[in-house]
Amino acid sequence: MTARRRQVEFRPFPARRRLLTAAMRVGRAMVPMHGLVQADVTTARRWLHEQRPRVSFSGYVVACVARAAATHPEVHAYRDWRGRVVLPQHVDVAVLIEKALGDGPVPVAHLVRDADVREVTDISSDIRDVQAGRSPSSAGAMFDRAMIVARIPGAVPLVMRVMRRSVRMHEWSGSVAVSSIGMFAGGGGYGIGAPTMLTLNVMVGGLSERPQVVDGKIEVRTMVDLTITVDHTVVDGAPAARFGAALRSLLESADLLPGISDS
Repeated sequence: MTARRRQVEFRPFPARRRLLTAAMRVGRAMVPMHGLVQADVTTARRWLHEQRPRVSFSGYVVACVARAAATHPEVHAYRDWRGRVVLPQHVDVAVLIEKALGDGPVPVAHLVRDADVREVTDISSDIRDVQAGRSPSSAGAMFDRAMIVARIPGAVPLVMRVMRRSVRMHEWSGSVAVSSIGMFAGGGGYGIGAPTMLTLNVMVGGLSERPQVVDGKIEVRTMVDLTITVDHTVVDGAPAARFGAALRSLLESADLLPGISDS
């Protein structure tokens, strides 16, 4: 074997990454309860592929998660500084969009406001515009201000602890998070995400073709793997299970897609 020089490369740790790691450290306070869910999205995927311009699958999942959370608000409740349980009467969904910035590719948070009452096509356009740089992330201004704090030693963990129980801060950060790893791994599979300060997290895994029993017959269907994570200190198992059932029903029925429910 030819001898080579062994060396390492040093890069500065991005300030934005400090914010993310601080948020995950705050998330250690939660007691995560995970649920692994499979959903048949054959009908929805067929409709999405036929649309021009394209409608993203991520936008469809965000819409379904938001509608299910609106029906079961206890799954994205949180506690304030007085120990009260706060149940939002709206659903703002935080999504992570990978963008190339000056300090390298980082996941940028974008808040899809009022996702429980918006159309799938509207949510999809919102996410695609941020991905393409045609519109700024709704959380961008907050992150820009937080970048100043990120440079002060010890300040970021304190800010994140305040955000976790602040009603005002949840207006900026949302109470539901949807992350997608399917496009990176390829094929089926689940992902267990790091805990965050949000009560409800849905990790969208891969899509795959699998045999399923439909009306007593075996058919090849398109399945998606989902990991639902809730904070067990706030949410009990029964409400979480009802939310999971509602989410699966919405994904499989495709009732949120125009023309599906009427056909």
